[in-house]
Amino acid sequence: MEFIDYYKVLGLDKSATAADIKKAYRKLARKHHPDLNPNDKTAQQKFQQINEANEVLSDPENRKKYDQYGKDWQHADAFEKAKQQQGSQGFGGQRTYSGGGQGFDDSQFSDFFESMFGGGHSRGGGSSRQTAQFKGQDLNATLRLNLTDVLQSQKQTISLGDKKIRITIPAGVEDGQTLKIKGYGGEGMNGGPKGDLFITFEIFNNTRFKRLESDIYSTEEISLYTALLGGEITVETLTGKVKLNVKPETQNDTKVKLKGKGLPKYKKEDQHGDLFITYKIVLPNNLSDKEKELFTELSKLR
Repeated sequence: MEFIDYYKVLGLDKSATAADIKKAYRKLARKHHPDLNPNDKTAQQKFQQINEANEVLSDPENRKKYDQYGKDWQHADAFEKAKQQQGSQGFGGQRTYSGGGQGFDDSQFSDFFESMFGGGHSRGGGSSRQTAQFKGQDLNATLRLNLTDVLQSQKQTISLGDKKIRITIPAGVEDGQTLKIKGYGGEGMNGGPKGDLFITFEIFNNTRFKRLESDIYSTEEISLYTALLGGEITVETLTGKVKLNVKPETQNDTKVKLKGKGLPKYKKEDQHGDLFITYKIVLPNNLSDKEKELFTELSKLR
């Protein structure tokens, strides 16, 4: 597998802080996002590398392994276990990715991995070993959708390098939610299974509603007269306009619920959340003399 320097991908050095990594990732992800670079395979590949670099370097444990073992960081646990077992045979040293640590140098480290995971013989040319199989590297991608795109399940084709993958996006998927596509990651080592593809959704709210899981919220203005006397108003929902009866003497900030007018619940298109509407009473302004007179009479009645 070709080695990719994740620090170089993000334009950072190894002293970068977690905040530096987050900032660099966001800046580069926006620049190379497929939505802004349609039909640009180079940008798509760069975007995938940026996501992959962020996935590793933003995780403290993975970053520690990457800093120490470089391209072989995914096999760090296996190496540590093997190191304990092979301590008496000279495999007890530490190896640092930057080359500044003590113990193995790069050639010894590569030889060790070849003998344990890729080759048929030990470094000393001894008896053949059973080659260990390892799962391929998991890949990460980001898919941006509008909120109105998740009203029902849909199929979409995404590009992953030279491959195109047809996936089903479940209704009701949430912002930041991750979908696992089994077997669409990197190739396995020594006949091991392929890694998986993890797709993280970015949901852009292109509506006037506030979302909380499958429920949605909105504010509707009503006139003072409608609030006092009641009446019929027209309100927007995700699926179109509906008429709503306002009860007489409705108070400001009164909340009403329209059952089933929210978003579909995740993977359950036949079940929906609710729409909650808060009434805001709008007082009249620029009153005429006659109106002022009538309001004065009303205040005396009270």
